[in-house]
Amino acid sequence: MAELKRFFLNRLEDVAGVSGCGRVAEGCVFPDGKIALWWYNTGSITIFSSWEHLKQIHCQQDRTKVVWV
Repeated sequence: MAELKRFFLNRLEDVAGVSGCGRVAEGCVFPDGKIALWWYNTGSITIFSSWEHLKQIHCQQDRTKVVWV
C-alpha cells in the first residue's frame, strides 16, 4: 500500500494579504497524484488535481515554498 506524502507551505510574501507569512497550510499527496491542502487561517480544505495545478496557483515567483515533512 502506498503512503501519503506530507508537506507544508511556507509563504515568504503574502501578496494578497490573506494567509500571512510563514507556515500557512499543510497537505498530503495521495497515491494517484491528487493533493489535499488544509489552510491554518480558515480551516478550509482545497483539493488539487496535480502538483502543476497547486504550483500554478500558490507557488508563483518563489513567494511560497513546499517543505516536505
